[in-house]
Amino acid sequence: ARHPAPQFMSPRIKTIIVDDEPLARQTLRILLDADSDIDIVSECANGTEAVDAIHTLSPDLVFLDIQMPELDGFDVLASLDDGTTPVIVFVTAFDAYALKAFEVHAFDYLLKPFTDARFATALAQAKLEVEHREVRALSERLLALLAERERERPNRFLTRVLVKSASR
Repeated sequence: ARHPAPQFMSPRIKTIIVDDEPLARQTLRILLDADSDIDIVSECANGTEAVDAIHTLSPDLVFLDIQMPELDGFDVLASLDDGTTPVIVFVTAFDAYALKAFEVHAFDYLLKPFTDARFATALAQAKLEVEHREVRALSERLLALLAERERERPNRFLTRVLVKSASR
């Protein structure tokens, strides 16, 4: 009997929504729920909640408002480790922060109100960036494993060679 080839599901992209406005969070949730690759793991109403959620849940992608009580979006980014920073898409009503957003390595900047088409473009590009980061991380782990294996191999070179001469 033939067995069908196994189907591998790519893991869903762990996503956090951060905005102090409930309506803005709802809009993002509706748009993100339409994408089967997205898994919304948390919604945060302020920067302090966002920092806790990011540290606890290690998301792949964060939609982050800039102007919020307690900690703003830039403060949230400043509190993260460089090695574990998720893909950040700023979502804000203020275009004055765009330059600063890219200076702190935000992946994209959605200016409210945005169209569904603009959101779809930002999401598609963010998903590709998450995938590229995962591939880079896997490549780095494989290279480290190969390097470790090389260090552990004793006698990498032959120390004897058998040569037959006449009957000896």
